[in-house]
Amino acid sequence: MVTTILQLGLILIIEASMNKLTVFGGNGFIGGRLCEMHPDRVVKLSREDYVPKTNQLLYFISTIDNYNIHKDLHIDIDTNLNTLMTVLNSVDKNDKDTTINFISSWFVYGKNDVMPFNEELSVCNPTGFYSITKRCAEQMLMSFCETFELKYRIFRLANVLGEQDQKISKKKNALQHLIKQSVLGEDLELYNGGNAIRDYIYVDDVCDAIMHCIDHAPNNEIINIGNGKPYVLRDIINKTMADIESSSTVVEVKPPHFHDVVQVEHSYLDILKLKSYGFKSRYDINTIIEKLTHYYKNKI
Repeated sequence: MVTTILQLGLILIIEASMNKLTVFGGNGFIGGRLCEMHPDRVVKLSREDYVPKTNQLLYFISTIDNYNIHKDLHIDIDTNLNTLMTVLNSVDKNDKDTTINFISSWFVYGKNDVMPFNEELSVCNPTGFYSITKRCAEQMLMSFCETFELKYRIFRLANVLGEQDQKISKKKNALQHLIKQSVLGEDLELYNGGNAIRDYIYVDDVCDAIMHCIDHAPNNEIINIGNGKPYVLRDIINKTMADIESSSTVVEVKPPHFHDVVQVEHSYLDILKLKSYGFKSRYDINTIIEKLTHYYKNKI
């Protein structure tokens, strides 16, 4: 009887472990937040550990912008492709229950005139090394899984905002960078009058959406994750400045040539598929602005 109970306990422990997600890139902005929100669901790996500990993988490892081309042509390839291949090479190809959940970006849609961007209908036309290698990583992952009869999901994220992002700049998460500058009272430089359209979503909503899809969405799907709304950057900046009575001045500047080469002027996502799986965001843009301005006011 004692042996039976011990064996049952061991089985339950093994099953619990197998249901957990091995998280690659759990020290980054979104991956780190997801691990904080769902500590009982994840096995968070160290930076140089590329060996899965369960057969359910969640992969965040990535560069964060298109600007690496100016300092090292290999960074995007090494990070977004070679590291992924290292991880895939460590996957048990005989375990057909293996599922690889891959975090991608709306950037893979690239310069595309038809909006909102749809997973099946929109043609991917990425520009810039970050965007191109993210799309290539998607395709290589799908080919790998199809070859070895493994399962995958690909999540294409909209622009993600959140207090935990410590790498905001003009190059990455520009809106949040401008919100921080408005709290500081600094001049706000806007390209093309700030008329760019983007889809913004709060980091906690992204983490919830990822976990919801892992639990409820079918395998072998590409899924957009965003609010599905076209926000004009200048409108958000104007509201932010008014709400906090910012002393900042908006300065319209001409974008550099490189920005015109790689940047997408307008984008927002079709999230009908995400909604069909039963997910609904908790935070609208006004709440996100309030949370960010409150954070920077108390931090500075």
